[in-house]
Amino acid sequence: MLNDTINPALFYKDVTFDDLYPEHIQNLSQMHWTPVAIARKASNFLAIPNARVLDIGSGVGKFCMTAGFFHPETSFYGIEQRGELYTFAEIAKAEINLPNVHFMHGNLTELDFNGFDHFYFYNPFYENIEPGSRIDYAVKISFELYHRYSRLIYEMLDKKPPETRLVTFHATDSQVPPGFRLINSSYSQVLKMWIKE
Repeated sequence: MLNDTINPALFYKDVTFDDLYPEHIQNLSQMHWTPVAIARKASNFLAIPNARVLDIGSGVGKFCMTAGFFHPETSFYGIEQRGELYTFAEIAKAEINLPNVHFMHGNLTELDFNGFDHFYFYNPFYENIEPGSRIDYAVKISFELYHRYSRLIYEMLDKKPPETRLVTFHATDSQVPPGFRLINSSYSQVLKMWIKE
């Protein structure tokens, strides 16, 4: 059941949702934040009642809040290493008031993944290999970090039990262990849905 105290128009158009943020954050939306249409489609696949879904590299929280609005029976968590983006996510969440959405400020290398059931990532490590796409200069980037983070996620997913769900958006298949079966591919094959067998 959808939260009827929230303006649903926020979750149908990117320009409306992005108005929650200051202009310099809005300007990053097209390249760096998950479009609401993608968030809705991805969350339809990931949302299992009482499950905990993790967005790796959650930015300003657009995926988690859109997903949380449409699926109040599922908890959505985002981890973001940039303090500014985490703060903007928290401010927007407070304005919308979604009790099933939670944000964490930190690096994924410090996170215990055992508390999460299913996963979403929108190519969170790309700026490490394409500096021209970087959000800002608040964090260190390098090829080594790209490979380190990708390896960590690969190994974490490889240890997850059968029926674990994963959605990738603009990510390479090499980041997904072979135990995951591709269930659906759309948006010119950049949005992919996987289940571990």
